[in-house]
Amino acid sequence: MTAATAARDESEFIGALRALSSSYWGGHPFHQRLHSGGLDRRELRLWAANRWYYQRMLPQKDAAIISNCPLPEIRRAWVDRLAYHDGTAEDEGGIERWLRLCQAVGLSREEVLDERHVVAGVRFAVDAYVNFARTRPWTEAIASGLTEMFAGHLMTRRVTDMLAHYDWIRPEHLAYFTDRIEAVSGEGKGTLDIVVRYSTTREQQDAAVAALSFKCDVLWQMLDAVERAAATPA
Repeated sequence: MTAATAARDESEFIGALRALSSSYWGGHPFHQRLHSGGLDRRELRLWAANRWYYQRMLPQKDAAIISNCPLPEIRRAWVDRLAYHDGTAEDEGGIERWLRLCQAVGLSREEVLDERHVVAGVRFAVDAYVNFARTRPWTEAIASGLTEMFAGHLMTRRVTDMLAHYDWIRPEHLAYFTDRIEAVSGEGKGTLDIVVRYSTTREQQDAAVAALSFKCDVLWQMLDAVERAAATPA
């Protein structure tokens, strides 16, 4: 194997993955306005209703990873994510907590569930992400979820900023974020361990980095679409 094709050592590989934090959606202008209190109620509702579509599709993305993975130890670890988002009973789980946030910003449950506010660009980006998980090798699909590495700090700041700037939102309305912060920390480390363990060639490592870059693009495009919709008169 030549030097040009040799696998990166572990620290270099992890560094290449972490370097993509600069393209994570926390730096998007729409998120910056969200955190500074610059969104009006209509914009906040658009954001919540469109992010709902992403949340709704995450269990399907994770189920696709499980269906493509031949290793029972990985499937056992990953199946907990389905329970986290879907809950183990009615009125439980991450999706339900996101619905409660939608209601807190002034959306009815019906209008969120029927997806009338979901814009085409968000639907396209999210569907592309789920399709990626269905059609790419399971290691790449898992690598795309390494945005978890960047999410914990942003969620912590989001809770603080939203409570400070949107006085009709209460702490209990942000349970999705407060419950997710600790989970993301553990999941991010576990996901990184899997990606590092099973990306043993330079080709696999490059594919993992490309998968994470793709996921960052998906998230950025979602906010681009929301921002365009917010700029359109109601």
